[in-house]
Amino acid sequence: MGSGNLGGPTVEERNAKIASEPTGDFFYGRRYFVEKTRFWGYVRQPRQSWNRGKLVVLREDKKHAPDRMSENGPSGQRYAFDNNFEYRLRGYYTGAQAYDPNSNQFLPEFMLTGYEVVDRQPGWLFRPDDRYNRYRITMFPR
Repeated sequence: MGSGNLGGPTVEERNAKIASEPTGDFFYGRRYFVEKTRFWGYVRQPRQSWNRGKLVVLREDKKHAPDRMSENGPSGQRYAFDNNFEYRLRGYYTGAQAYDPNSNQFLPEFMLTGYEVVDRQPGWLFRPDDRYNRYRITMFPR
């Protein structure tokens, strides 16, 4: 696969960061934007590896996603401006599955109730050789 295009820490640094992160009544989420899809990104519990994260569709009845903006706005002020940002998410899994027709997947639905940015440049998600392509799904837990 070659080297990735997201940069970031070494595997050891990432593992140490996850092992020492705060725990509580919240999740960690990583925004993952791919054109024409409607999933939001990956969500995991504190101190769990991203490989255990789930690709989710956000339900926004209680709180809008951070990037809920026009898809045609100016740079930095449009939908998905926050690709690869890491968040602390408050909310819960509804138990429902949501269908994303453009990726042809049934994904868990996560009811968002709050969020805060943890890191705007966290680097790779699953492995240092992750390659991001905004036009196709290239990053899966493995």
